[in-house]
Amino acid sequence: MPTLQETFLGFAVSLTLAWALAVAIDFSPWLRRALMPLLVASQTIPIIAIAPLMIIWFGFGLMPKIMVIALVTFFPVTVGLIDGFNLTDRDVGNLLRSMGANRWKQFVYVRLPSALPSFFTALRIGIAYAVTGAIFAEYIGAREGLGIYMVTMKNSFRTDVVLAAVAVTAFLSVGLFLLTYAAERLIIPWHSKERRNRHV
Repeated sequence: MPTLQETFLGFAVSLTLAWALAVAIDFSPWLRRALMPLLVASQTIPIIAIAPLMIIWFGFGLMPKIMVIALVTFFPVTVGLIDGFNLTDRDVGNLLRSMGANRWKQFVYVRLPSALPSFFTALRIGIAYAVTGAIFAEYIGAREGLGIYMVTMKNSFRTDVVLAAVAVTAFLSVGLFLLTYAAERLIIPWHSKERRNRHV
């Protein structure tokens, strides 16, 4: 349960920041030119070097775990959203503009729905990273959770229990991954139907 709590909280922070930044970039081309290189550069920072520092700075509570998960998952979700906004059909946007729609209405009625399929693809990548990030953060330092449990059992030479914890981690990752498909069918059912028709 502590690992799940960290995963959900960290991923929620990541999603909030990713949406805010992606929408801001979509509305401001100069912001895109300024921030995209920084986003790419952020992925060159090794989490294995940053995570211990976060434990030192913020202790063994929730905060460092949330920050590690957000750092791990923020980039794929943000880039997925930005790319999704860029996939908008220009002809549809031009049609709305000719009918007097302002930039915000174009975003709500065209750009946002067009970006959702890419968002859910990025969401699946991010949620898989989120569980791994939570385990890694706990492995570096924690009071409870699967990561610190694995460390304790490994130091006790309980390989069987460590493997059981690994199996639970895999189960959580797969379960959350499959939930994204359920959410996708609920939020953008037309895309799910189109994908099924392509595979028929």
